Amino acid sequence: MVSAAKFEHSLDLFDDVERLKRELNAVILAHYYQDPDLQDVADFIGDSLQLAQMAATTNAEVIIFCGVHFMAETAKILNPDKQVLIPDMKAGCSLADGCPANAFEQFLKRYPNHFVISYINCSAAVKAMSDVIVTSSNAVRIVEQVPKDVPIVFAPDRHLGKYIINQTGRDMILWPGVCQVHELFSEKKLTQLKERYPNAKVIAHPECETTVLDLSDFIGSTRALLNYVIDAPKDTTFIVATEPGIIHQMEQKNKGSGKSFIPAPPDSACACNECPHMKLNTLEKLVLAMRFRNPELVVDSELAKRALEPIQRMLDWS
Repeated sequence: MVSAAKFEHSLDLFDDVERLKRELNAVILAHYYQDPDLQDVADFIGDSLQLAQMAATTNAEVIIFCGVHFMAETAKILNPDKQVLIPDMKAGCSLADGCPANAFEQFLKRYPNHFVISYINCSAAVKAMSDVIVTSSNAVRIVEQVPKDVPIVFAPDRHLGKYIINQTGRDMILWPGVCQVHELFSEKKLTQLKERYPNAKVIAHPECETTVLDLSDFIGSTRALLNYVIDAPKDTTFIVATEPGIIHQMEQKNKGSGKSFIPAPPDSACACNECPHMKLNTLEKLVLAMRFRNPELVVDSELAKRALEPIQRMLDWS
């Protein structure tokens, strides 16, 4: 354990992060939806699948996860012997919160002999009741690997579930959960924005409602959205229907291209297209977490063992 007394105060938080990384032998993982400062100091930035894959292969002694609780929890399940820190333990997820394990257990009793597929945006307890975990990057591919005569329960995002059904033709029982950010994108306001920018490409995450997806030129995970805009012609304008934190990476990867990025509007005047949970993490909290090695994410060892199997199956099937 590193004593807090060892650390000298610095006005430059970016220097603090680099110094502490060396002293802790740490790696910083950040989701695309994090604040730009956190993306800029991260060793690796990615979507849920990329971050899980990175967590599974890191040699660092300490993993600092700039994301939300279920992501850090997954990293800990994959690395039971490593310390996993998260800048703010309150950084949760509306999808995970909306699928409590006890309620999900009762739900599954209504569908015996179903193959249970859970989106990674869920708790370790829900993962432990699942046969395989998916992300928005690999969900369609994994569902297609389930034998067609095997009935499926999919949780917790019903919009992603509907998208998968449309893509695969597989019927699935859906848990009625939604992402509070992607649920709020407005079909009406998006149509108005398309009228203002008639040549713009609308790109959307599959957690959005079907009415928003129907207006989109491209649908994909955060990584897929990023790759799409990188590969697009110069001077293209994009209307981005997902959490706007991804726009920082889009701008970073397209410097000098003349491409522009407009965040899709929510169904109100608020900034609720930003994930309030993701935004709880800050550069200042990151430094404090590294300095004091706290908050530390801990998962019960027996629960972790049960949750590891469907996570590992996802990594294998991906």
